[in-house]
Amino acid sequence: MITFLLTVHVIVSIALIIIVLLQAGKGAEAGASFGGGASQTVFGASGGRTFMSKLTTMVAAVFMLTSMSLTYFYGKPGSDSMMPDQVQLTQPQKAQNAAAPTQTAQQAGEKAQQAAEKAK
Repeated sequence: MITFLLTVHVIVSIALIIIVLLQAGKGAEAGASFGGGASQTVFGASGGRTFMSKLTTMVAAVFMLTSMSLTYFYGKPGSDSMMPDQVQLTQPQKAQNAAAPTQTAQQAGEKAQQAAEKAK
């Protein structure tokens, strides 16, 4: 399911980029640069919605749905693990040997005290 959604998402992403790049910008008509923009006032100030703008809206909606679906599926905790079941994690050896330096430091401290008493 995730592979299918991911494939659709990539295809829709590429389609959305192509559709947006194919659209003409505002004021791209030759008449608009010479004051001929009044002919579009029947549909409002921005003109009528073209097929490309409707297609962009539909593809953007599909893109958002696939994005949210992928987020939902990847956010769920899965039972799959990269670690095999046979591997057992052990505690590091450093914790067991942590007492040894403390004992040698104590022994060194005692030796230093004995040396200081001998020096007196």
